Amino acid sequence: MSTFHLAQLNLAKPLFPLDDPRMAGFVDNLNRINELGKAAPGFVWILETESGNATDIHAFDDPSILINLTVWESVETLRAFSYQTEHVEYVRRRHEWFAPLKPYLVAWWIPAGHLPSIAESKERLAHFEGEGPSPYAFTLNKTFPPEA
Repeated sequence: MSTFHLAQLNLAKPLFPLDDPRMAGFVDNLNRINELGKAAPGFVWILETESGNATDIHAFDDPSILINLTVWESVETLRAFSYQTEHVEYVRRRHEWFAPLKPYLVAWWIPAGHLPSIAESKERLAHFEGEGPSPYAFTLNKTFPPEA
């Protein structure tokens, strides 16, 4: 068992209010897909409210930006959930619901047992945005080992 886990933050800016019928394909499936993630091998933790998701959490000046903050055992387990389960269908459809954001995802290694905060996540995102991928903050396309 690794002494490190992978934290990841991804952002989404809806094209329409969440109660708009054009968002139904996303909203109506959000809790189900989150539950699929929680049951996935390698899942450790997700930031959520009592509603079972994080749509009520406003971490940025723009209150419409949605966040997803999770912890996984490894890059491989996050990739497997993201791209080898039903979740991938929602990744493919994201342009129906969300405006492009850059960056929209950042990942970093944390000590096993640590739960990342929103402030920590925002700091990693800002570092990635300013410096690009590094062992401190990276994407799933350009990863670094935990020891780096």
